[in-house]
This record gives sequence, C-alpha cells and structure tokens, in this order.
Amino acid sequence: MERVGDDMIFEEIVSRLPAKVVCHFKCVSKQWCYELSTPKFVSIHARRLGNSIQKKLLSLKENSIVVDDIVAGNLEDDTRKTVTFPYDVHPSFLRIICSFNGLILVCIKRSYSELVLWNPTTRRFKLISDDYFVRHFGRHNDTGGMYFDEDNNLKVLHINCTSDILTARVYSRRHDSWRQLNFLSGTQLASNFYSWSPGIYSGKTIYFMVSNYWIPPG
Repeated sequence: MERVGDDMIFEEIVSRLPAKVVCHFKCVSKQWCYELSTPKFVSIHARRLGNSIQKKLLSLKENSIVVDDIVAGNLEDDTRKTVTFPYDVHPSFLRIICSFNGLILVCIKRSYSELVLWNPTTRRFKLISDDYFVRHFGRHNDTGGMYFDEDNNLKVLHINCTSDILTARVYSRRHDSWRQLNFLSGTQLASNFYSWSPGIYSGKTIYFMVSNYWIPPG
C-alpha cells in the first residue's frame, strides 16, 4: 500500500476539520504543531471553513460575549455559548473593528486605545497596538480590515480620519510592525461629514462603505 504523504494529511484531510479539532492535533508532536501553524495551512484551513454552510456569530452583549451557530443562513436555537475575552475588560469597553477568517480585531476603549487580534475558537490573542494608539477610537473616525498578502502574511489595515486628514497604516503579523501608507491623500472622505464602515474582504480587495452624514449645530 502506498504511504500517504504529509502534505496529503495536512492539506487534504486535517484542513477540513473544525478549528478546535485542529488545535488538539497540535499536541501530537512538535512537527505537527509546526505544520498546523504555518501560514500556508492557516490559509487553506480558513478557505475551507469559509466555504462551509456553518458559521459563527459573535456578539457583544451588555454584560457578556456570546457566540451563536448559523447554519445555512439561519440562527440555530439553543447553541448560544458564552466566551471570555483574554483581558479583564467589561464588554462595554470593547469594540469589534472587523473580522476575517475566524480572527477578530478588537479595540479596548480605556483612557487610551489598544488593538487586539483575537481568535475566540483557539483562545489565542496578540496585542498589536503601538504608541500611535494613545487616543480614543472614534465610531466615525476609525476603521480597519484584515487580509493575507501574496506571501500568506496576515496584514491589518487601520484607517483614521481626523481634522480632514486620512491616515492609513498596515500591521504585519510576520514582522510585528506597522508602516504608513500613502492612501487617498487630500480626499474629501477624511472630513468629519463622512463615516466609514468596517472593512469587508472579498476577492483580494477590502471594501468600505463611506456614508455622508450631517449633525445639526448644537
């Protein structure tokens, strides 16, 4: 009988399993832990899960964080579970910026702002904010998105619009660093009369809905 290669095991078999099962397989050996943590496997696994009819909906409630199952577009009854955020922070101080392939970008709103990459399924997390995030995140002023580049490196895009100036920065998980982008310089969309939605990734592009709004004087 021909021996099944490791690539076949990881890319064609294990990649079709739920995330929690994959986490258990990381305990088989150091080699398995390494193979199941590579950007290539993460990308394949996320793509297969993205095509599944079963999804997860995470919601910030008044005093808790809950996860519901969605199957074929319908919210499943009696599947709600409560999850714990990795930092001791009340849900009212959290804001979900965007989600991508099971990862959630969360802003902790305190006297200063912190950005956290969080995977509620594996319970892994990483604080990615730097000294730039010393101020509050604004509901209309700040947004973001996530994507994998051509090298399967996870990138986090952050956009801030303040005083008619748009600032775009990108975080690289592989290099654990931020860099600034030249993006929409001098655009009218940076004014206080526009509000940006969370970024939605589709077809190698991040889409934003930018809405024009007006607040009456006083």
